[in-house]
Amino acid sequence: MTLPLVVGVDGSDASLLAVDWAAAEAARHGVPLRLVYASLWERYEGGTPAADLEGPGAGERVLAEHIVAAAAERAVRRAPEAEVTTGIVPEDAVDALLHEGDTACALVTGSRGRGELKGMLLGSVGLTVAARAHCPVIVVRGDRAGTAGTHERILLAAGDPESGGTAARFAFREAEARGCTLDVVRAWRRSTRSAQPAGEAERNASALLDTLLRAPMAEHPTVRVRSVTVEGPAHRILVNRSAAADLVIVGARRRHGRPGLQLGRVGHTLLHHADCPVAVVPHHV
Repeated sequence: MTLPLVVGVDGSDASLLAVDWAAAEAARHGVPLRLVYASLWERYEGGTPAADLEGPGAGERVLAEHIVAAAAERAVRRAPEAEVTTGIVPEDAVDALLHEGDTACALVTGSRGRGELKGMLLGSVGLTVAARAHCPVIVVRGDRAGTAGTHERILLAAGDPESGGTAARFAFREAEARGCTLDVVRAWRRSTRSAQPAGEAERNASALLDTLLRAPMAEHPTVRVRSVTVEGPAHRILVNRSAAADLVIVGARRRHGRPGLQLGRVGHTLLHHADCPVAVVPHHV
């Protein structure tokens, strides 16, 4: 069975942009698209449910049905070839998406939901889902060029070979499906605790990058790869380079049995400041 690409919808402008992005992505990869509305989202400040005509909960159902129907119509217009289904889930938004993620190839969210402050860099739902989900999560954010995919470049934040392989394979599959260039960046810094020469630190970074890319390059020989090592803080380097990318991909470690948000500094910064959509790809340890 082909797992669907799941996108959370709530009627906000940000979620409609996520629907557009997800519809194109589902068509690109040939996977079903599932649109999910969490019924408790109407409790966000700013939601205005329809009149309650049939007793408690009727207004919520009417609103939910209207939102998912409009989103489905939009998705079909965007990608007529995609198989689109909808679901209304009686849960909190975060719980609903995390549960959906257990049987999804990836989750897609907007940068903010209904009622969340416009000045927020990233809404609480997108951040929490990206930091807890067991499947890849794409938060659709950034400028018009980045969300429209006009740069024809994917950016991968290269992690360590033992934990970054999942994100690297995701990036290669994405670049292959889009037929675009994959830019891979490994940031490095000299240790402040030793007199390590800059040349040695850079060579170590290059060796780790080569090890990380060896297997996915062999599996995807048609992907055009541009790899580079750069001295400096990774979060700043990647935010700057995201301005020329259609998607930036970063890995995140998920430690079994550890509660709470599991998202590193690089991923957290990209989710708040990147100029294009951000994919957080978990690696389970």
